[in-house]
Amino acid sequence: MFEVTRLNFQQDDFWSELSTLLAWEGVSDAAVTDTVRNILADVKQRGDDAVVDYSQKFDRVKATSLTDLEISLERAHQALNNIPAAQREALEKSAERVRRYHEHQKQDSWQYTEADGTVLGQQVTALDRAGLYVPGGKAAYPSSVLMNAIPAKVAGVKELIMVVPTPDDEVNELVLAAAAIAGVDRIFAIGGAQAVAALAYGTQTIPQVDKIVGPGNIFVATAKGMVFGTVGIDMIAGPSEILVICDGKTDPDWIAMDLFSQAEHDEDAQAILVSPDADFLEKVAASIDKLLPTMEREKIISASLGGRGALIQVADMQEAVEVANFIAAEHLELSVDNPADMAKQIRHAGAIFMGRYTPEALGDYCAGPNHVLPTSRTARFSSPLGVYDFQKRSSLIQVSAEGAQTLGKIASVLARGESLTAHARSAEYRLKD
Repeated sequence: MFEVTRLNFQQDDFWSELSTLLAWEGVSDAAVTDTVRNILADVKQRGDDAVVDYSQKFDRVKATSLTDLEISLERAHQALNNIPAAQREALEKSAERVRRYHEHQKQDSWQYTEADGTVLGQQVTALDRAGLYVPGGKAAYPSSVLMNAIPAKVAGVKELIMVVPTPDDEVNELVLAAAAIAGVDRIFAIGGAQAVAALAYGTQTIPQVDKIVGPGNIFVATAKGMVFGTVGIDMIAGPSEILVICDGKTDPDWIAMDLFSQAEHDEDAQAILVSPDADFLEKVAASIDKLLPTMEREKIISASLGGRGALIQVADMQEAVEVANFIAAEHLELSVDNPADMAKQIRHAGAIFMGRYTPEALGDYCAGPNHVLPTSRTARFSSPLGVYDFQKRSSLIQVSAEGAQTLGKIASVLARGESLTAHARSAEYRLKD
């Protein structure tokens, strides 16, 4: 029988064992860090030429200039017209749902006026330009294009530049089609740290962006971390995760496949089931045994479940909630009778999938909420990607002559208390004798 780690809330070392299971070191090694640092510096200095050189070296492209690596919007729309009708319809319906959901997130400016005429508020504006990194090559992630591009467009970002590697000049038609649907403005067939550098610093052909979003390999993640501060980034994501809480009343095959849905991403992905029903945990283990040989990615799923997966027994649902809040999972399925009630007790989760008919996979593609979610327990302090990531806020302060008399005295006292005399005198100059 396939072995998955078993934990019991009642065991003395439960929390230490759980912490060990959750630990994931995604830190780049010295070789990756040095490589990325050199690429960033080179692109910053040489611009287009450096990007082309690295693209030729790593992706074996034939182009000799960066303009040759720009994919026209006409080409993207051609891809949209050429893909099978069923794929186009699925992309368009997904995009429609994602757009409708994210329109609810858009924040507006606001202000209020105090009794003395002082006006305070907040002005909300969109970023001017954003960069979207899309993995390329054998991987095809049109859903990531939709999830990253549509919130930017809803926010009002003026220009969205997409970069996608095309190893051996292999272009993915679905990714281009998704870019056409999402309203991407420019597309470049480049990837890796060199693409992140081009977006962060700008080159002769690619303008500097304000923020870079989108998933990538360890070189891309390392590069995003290094350019943060010069530009904004969405997050540095770790391996995909799913935590399922089940009361034992859902078909065990469904739950096993839900666990597989994340485990198949890669060997470091994490899939955990929590239940108070010991017999049900055994049934799910049996389902894993039965279904695993039927999976195309059997080896990846086996490595993921064997290395980082777990079946956890708790005494009751209250203990299950306690475990869930500690794990702070990227994806949390509540496969129980009253999921809405349980959801109110969840403080930390990237996305909460409620009920027996809400597999995480629907959220990945077409439910509407964003699938770019915090991983590695960062849901304790961060949120899914959304429109708010492409908007920024400026404080509005307009003090009236009357208001300056009150605020000036307060500021004067506090500034002199900090020995910042110029601050104090600046406020005092506005005071009437």
